Formats: sequence, C-alpha cells, structure tokens
Amino acid sequence: MANVLINIFLSPRLLQRSGRVVECGGLENRCTARYRGFESLLLCLYSTLSTVNSDFFKDVYLVVRLIPKGRVTSYGAIAKYLGTAKSARVVGWAMNNSHFDKSIPAHRVVNRNGLLTGKHHFENNNTMENLLNKEGVKVIDNRIKNFKKLFWEPINELSL
Repeated sequence: MANVLINIFLSPRLLQRSGRVVECGGLENRCTARYRGFESLLLCLYSTLSTVNSDFFKDVYLVVRLIPKGRVTSYGAIAKYLGTAKSARVVGWAMNNSHFDKSIPAHRVVNRNGLLTGKHHFENNNTMENLLNKEGVKVIDNRIKNFKKLFWEPINELSL
C-alpha cells in the first residue's frame, strides 16, 4: 500500500527520467507502475497530465531529427543513447505524440527487428511505408529490407 501512495505522487517526468515505467489504460483507467521489480495498481492520475512537453520527449525528438534520410533506427537505440536503455516503450510513446510536429521524421523509427510497429499511428496504415519508400528504404511485409545495413546507431553516429 505504501508503494502505491508513493507512486501516485511521483510526477510523470520523474517516472520517465528515473527509469520507472507507468502503463496507462485498461479497465477502470488504472495504471501499472513498475519500480525495482515491484508492481502496483493505482488510479491513473498521469493520463490527464501533458507529457508532450517533457524533457525526455524533447530529447527523443532532437535525436530523431538527426536520423539521416534513407536510414532507420529503433526505439531501443534511441533510449540507449539517452541513457535510459530500458525505456524503449517510452520512446514509442514520444513517437506516437510527435505527429503534431511534421519536422519530426517519426517514420524512421522502427522496432529492433526492423518492423513498422508504429505504422498504425500515422494517417493510414500505408503512410509510414510510403514515406520510407520515398527515401529509398525498401519495405517488404512491414519489415525493412537490409535493416542491418540501413540501421543508424545514435550511440556510434553521434559520439564525440
């Protein structure tokens, strides 16, 4: 019970920055908060707060803008570059919230196997594939062809 009370009063920014994960939705609009292997259900107070302007989301958008045309990266690679290797899902949430800003090339971010898992968050199911095809990235059965060759690893490409 104490774990639940502590989790309720943590801000979404703190949850994202510290590596804690909050998953919202489901029956009765409850969240599952994971912290150091413990799970607790709590009322979803976070869903009404805006996470679009969080520092973590802004950092994700800065990295995504650096992905060159014709290259792709993964949610996990971005999370690892930002120092939160286990936050690939939060990077996915950031990408889902990025569609308000057309300067963010969200279509260049795929899952670790090269699958277009975020395609359902675009205008229609073909938009992501079409945008990648325009940049010369071939997609077959919702998977990037030559994924390893086209993969852009931020931790290597952006090193000083």
